Amino acid sequence: MSALLEIIGVNKRFGGVHAVHNLSLTVQDGEILGLIGPNGAGKSTVFNVINGVYPPDQGRVVFKGRDITGEPPYRIARCGVARAHQIVQPLTNMTVLENCTVGACFGRENLSLQRAREVVREAAEVVGLADRLHDLAGKLTTAGKKRLELARALSARPELLLLDEVLAGLNPTEIERMIAVIRRIRDRGIAILMIEHVMRAIMSLSDRVVVLNVGGKLAEGTPQSVVSNPDVITAYLGEPETAAARGES
Repeated sequence: MSALLEIIGVNKRFGGVHAVHNLSLTVQDGEILGLIGPNGAGKSTVFNVINGVYPPDQGRVVFKGRDITGEPPYRIARCGVARAHQIVQPLTNMTVLENCTVGACFGRENLSLQRAREVVREAAEVVGLADRLHDLAGKLTTAGKKRLELARALSARPELLLLDEVLAGLNPTEIERMIAVIRRIRDRGIAILMIEHVMRAIMSLSDRVVVLNVGGKLAEGTPQSVVSNPDVITAYLGEPETAAARGES
């Protein structure tokens, strides 16, 4: 598989805090890469560097062979990168259809309004909101708003989807349903880079996992090799028995 995204020697500081330190990683076409680590490890900063919220102090971000380092978020969205945030902020007084149409109109393709609505209906079907298109976003449950966040990102027709703790706040049943949704997204050929603390999801979804700690890469490999790594257990997962339980739960 060819590299879709390359992060090359990225550094990002905030004053005296070295949030990301000399980080390099790749996301391949069609794969799911899990990005895990303790709170404060630099995971969300990596996402912010990728999609243009912060420029890196050093290093490069390359997408499909094009250097997108420091480009503003709207240009990166046009390149084919979309993001679903942990804290959802839907346009509460607009319908599901209208929320997602915003994503479609400002995504990878310069869609007409009619075509954008067709794309939105496809995305809503994927995430399980096809019957809620005309409901106000503010009326959705927490799980529904999480699905809306995914649908809005999907409506941008990305080639790479950044998922920032989309399972946070969901109950076990909702988590299983969302895992199935993420699999359906990958089956459509969309590569996924996901930050997640729910190890059940990381273990079942990820082709590879990168572990961050204090801004740097601690480990990289298959999910099973990563959760068995003594350094990862010490820094993030805890005692071996706890790590095993989290990996199997």
